[in-house]
Amino acid sequence: MTDNVIISIKGKQLYAEGGPDEVELVTAGTLKRDGAGGYTVSYQESELTGLEGTTTRLHIGKGRATLLREGSVNSQMVFEEGRRHLSMYETPYGALSIGVSTKRMRSTLGESGGDVEIDYAIEIDNLIAGQNLFRMSVKKNPPLRQ
Repeated sequence: MTDNVIISIKGKQLYAEGGPDEVELVTAGTLKRDGAGGYTVSYQESELTGLEGTTTRLHIGKGRATLLREGSVNSQMVFEEGRRHLSMYETPYGALSIGVSTKRMRSTLGESGGDVEIDYAIEIDNLIAGQNLFRMSVKKNPPLRQ
């Protein structure tokens, strides 16, 4: 897997109690077009995100995004505007059943990069655990000059 893009991720979680929790990450990764006209962005998580040893893949298709994590944490989250999807979130401490309700999803991802924004609520055991705003900006690496 050769890194060909710079990925900037900003995440904001709002909880019922307390202020917002914000995370920002800039990392190298890959952008690939798939056979169905969608795109997949992949990157390695770091100690900063608390998911070191995990590979994250975000597949963006028409009207739907799927986030896959494999490694120290295993999960699949499906985002589809106006829909709720259930999945399992496996951690070293055990598995959780989570629900993801997507309020809004926008993507301008293309061959040369672009932006993805997903506004969603996450629930654990049918209780809202927080409102989340995920933003990803993908830019092609400039070629190295020799």
